[in-house]
Amino acid sequence: MSSILLWHQTSMSTLRESPESGATRKRMKPEVEEKVGDEAESKTVEEQQQQEFEADVAGSEEMELSISLILEKIENYTQRVSELLESGKTMLRALSDEFEGKIIMIHKHQVEKWQEEIRELRALDASNEEANALLLNARYLLQPIRFPRAKVLVAHTVFCAARVS
Repeated sequence: MSSILLWHQTSMSTLRESPESGATRKRMKPEVEEKVGDEAESKTVEEQQQQEFEADVAGSEEMELSISLILEKIENYTQRVSELLESGKTMLRALSDEFEGKIIMIHKHQVEKWQEEIRELRALDASNEEANALLLNARYLLQPIRFPRAKVLVAHTVFCAARVS
């Protein structure tokens, strides 16, 4: 049960007055000043009290009806607020679940994207290493043969002499 309903029940119990328990409260009318003259003498104190009681009872019934209508409005309003709170909680739970799912999906997609980038970098690195090895081999093969200086001169002379002849 929601907290609004608990609060409402406790507040309503203090507002309601049960006639069985004798806890009904009635407004007290200020004491009527005693009238001077023939009219005051003709009415006894008991008759005045009886008339006041009847007026209080008539007023109390109308007041009780008004109070019960107000209490009914409070009950209906409290019920609507409680239902609104529950539907809000349900909606927020659904939104939270949807949000969580989308965040997880975005995370998964981004991680997959980065993993693919890592695979591409590794493939590129392997390709670069292979190309570097081929270039080193080609460089080694294309380096001129170095002979000591004296042998080069003799070979050059022999080559030139062979050309002339």
